Amino acid sequence: MLHYLHTICQRSTRMFLTIVRIMLPVMVIVYIADRLGLVRLAGEALTPAMGLLGLPPEAGIIWATTVLTNIYGGMASMAALSAGMDMTVAQVSALGAMMLFAHNVPTEQSVVRRAGASALITGALRIVVALIYGGAVSWACRTLDVLQEPVSLAWMQQDAGLAQGPPDVWPWILSTLQSLALVLVVIVGLVILLDVLERLGITRLVTRLLTPVLRLSGLEERAAPLTTVGVLLGLAYGGALIIEAAERENYSPRTRLLALSWLSLCHALIEDTLLILALGANIWIILVLRGLATLGVLAALAALTRPGTAWGRRLEASAQRPAAPQA
Repeated sequence: MLHYLHTICQRSTRMFLTIVRIMLPVMVIVYIADRLGLVRLAGEALTPAMGLLGLPPEAGIIWATTVLTNIYGGMASMAALSAGMDMTVAQVSALGAMMLFAHNVPTEQSVVRRAGASALITGALRIVVALIYGGAVSWACRTLDVLQEPVSLAWMQQDAGLAQGPPDVWPWILSTLQSLALVLVVIVGLVILLDVLERLGITRLVTRLLTPVLRLSGLEERAAPLTTVGVLLGLAYGGALIIEAAERENYSPRTRLLALSWLSLCHALIEDTLLILALGANIWIILVLRGLATLGVLAALAALTRPGTAWGRRLEASAQRPAAPQA
């Protein structure tokens, strides 16, 4: 028993330290940019694009805040702007889906890069898919005259404010430490859970049930349990497991790209979806259709990277090159 606990602690600590080395520097940089008002400037630059997508100008600030910080940051900016903003269910659903596709991009794509896929490609994929999906939802709902009921944001009106202003470092330090502590607790729990599921044979059962989806998305079957964990809980947790598994099981570059693209587009399916649902979004748009859209994107990416295709050959060539030493 002591040997088992020691092994679990060693494995969890190694994974946690890997994640901290990736996440903490990026979190510091994003915090400084947020305090300097760069997030608001990025949002204001997106105003014309929001008009093309059928969303109010304020949506640019909300989405930029979400992309550079996280969904909670986006909700805080929405609270700060809610007094002068009128939105329909369709618009809230479109913006909410964009927030779910692309949030906390600097930090999460750093995890993706460490796990073995291009942060640039997967990050760009999140932004592009978010814009296309958000625009499609907004325009389709307006054309079909569905979900045009106004959403009341009065309950959000408070002295939320954006983070711009003099540094208030101590609350941020406490919040960051709490976040990292939660990451450690979840990683320990996941390591134990996955070990138990493997010993009980449940992992093999889940893999068999997911086989049809895996065939469509191009993933290797052995990557299914770890990808599922990330989809349900989050990229930081799923990414930590993918990092460890990729080093242990030597996943192919194609498998890493597909698994991490899946996690980039669709993760933390429970917590994040509930947050956006609370804003007044439609569950079919932010969960069901978003999941189908993700699967469609993965199927297309799998087809483009099949062995023998141009992208497939590039991935195979990258596997032959010696890996760069990790910092």
